[in-house]
Amino acid sequence: MSKVYLHRESWPDKLLGRVEEDGRVYRSDPGPDDRIGRVNIDSGKIYKDKTGPDKYVGRVDLENGKVYRHIPAANDEYIGRVREDGKIYRHRVAGPDDYSGHMEEFISFAHSGAAFLLLVLPAVEI
Repeated sequence: MSKVYLHRESWPDKLLGRVEEDGRVYRSDPGPDDRIGRVNIDSGKIYKDKTGPDKYVGRVDLENGKVYRHIPAANDEYIGRVREDGKIYRHRVAGPDDYSGHMEEFISFAHSGAAFLLLVLPAVEI
């Protein structure tokens, strides 16, 4: 299990949730954690939990840590990258990528990519 944190300038980083070794992703809120999705560790495909079939939301390149959000009927959108040191960076078109958060323990690019897409990205897009 690895805890996932949102970077906050001049404040302590905020705990968003955790990623289990089997690829399940949980959001931490007051009260019990909610399972919100999962990653296929072998393919890097990321799914959001829904009632009924899970929804494919994106993928992570298992070779280099680049993360893509799925856009139906279009090319997937590059949204950032994850690194082996656990740091998560959101892509900016004009300028350096933004440091957005980190995983306490790096397990794999698959786990970090799921943390980015399912936990960190929704927190920074608010």
